[in-house]
Amino acid sequence: MERRFKIWVYEHGDPPLFHAGPMKEIYSIEGHLIDHLESPENPFAAANPDEAHVFFLPISIAKIVHFLYLPRGDYDRKRLHRVADDYLSVASHKYPYWNRSNGADHFFASCHDWAPEISLRRPQFKNLIRVLCNANTSEGFDPKRDATLPEIKIGYNLTPMNLNQIPCGDRPILASFAGGLHGSVRKRLFEYWKNKDKDIQVHEYLPKNISYPEMLSKSKFCICASGYEVASPRLIESFHAGCVPVIVSDGYSLPFSDVLDWTKFSVHIPVDKIPEMKKILQGIGEDEYREKQENVFKVKRHFVLHRPPQAYDLLNMVIHSVWLRRLNLRLNPVIRYTMQI
Repeated sequence: MERRFKIWVYEHGDPPLFHAGPMKEIYSIEGHLIDHLESPENPFAAANPDEAHVFFLPISIAKIVHFLYLPRGDYDRKRLHRVADDYLSVASHKYPYWNRSNGADHFFASCHDWAPEISLRRPQFKNLIRVLCNANTSEGFDPKRDATLPEIKIGYNLTPMNLNQIPCGDRPILASFAGGLHGSVRKRLFEYWKNKDKDIQVHEYLPKNISYPEMLSKSKFCICASGYEVASPRLIESFHAGCVPVIVSDGYSLPFSDVLDWTKFSVHIPVDKIPEMKKILQGIGEDEYREKQENVFKVKRHFVLHRPPQAYDLLNMVIHSVWLRRLNLRLNPVIRYTMQI
């Protein structure tokens, strides 16, 4: 991939809605990916569009929401659709590449919850490769065509937080979670476990005598429960804390599943099994737990953000996911495009 794969970034459009994204806080991976693809240090940058294998639409959904919605306080998606449609109209009229494949060799990336709505029930975008944090298969996310963008919360440096890793034997908490009451999954989690068990410590607000990094670093398992949408930054936080992630979600297409076997370093608990969480986790023997935790340390490098990216790190793995989906596409000069599913 490193030697052959080339990406062309469309040049039209101006910041802040295009060619830029948030670089801090909850949607920051969107901004860092756009920034890297635009960077002169990007080794995958095509010198010209004719040598490109894929074409990137540098639209920032997070910036569109920030500048076009928050000041007005309404949620009419028509403005979002108009911005995307206008950008695509220029790309398809100025260049031949979108029409050549009906968009099947094009991609865009976003971590905002609204990102899937660019293409939802909108046939002009049906072939577009969507790189999304909100990778919900029950809402149209197709793992064969789309790619999952891991959600990460960035502060003043590229590490989510200063998480201390301590040995397994010094982790007295079986599992922990702290976060707001967002969505039906957490409502069910709180109903059964909030402030009710010393082994399964679930908090909406942490006690004043304990910090969030401290709680994670003392937990064998870190509960990664969906909020309003399926993705959560707690997944990456668990890798940095050295605890085994417990994914409490239905329909979430996990990042990099093409090459990573999540059963080796995580636990998946369906939403309807939340009442059985303690029994499920206590049923994991010490040897199995240690193996999972060791694998957490091994795969952590795939969930670390570097600028510029390094081999096998988070941004590199996202680009690899796009490359794999491009391999499923064969362009034919006679038959305009065929998708190999």
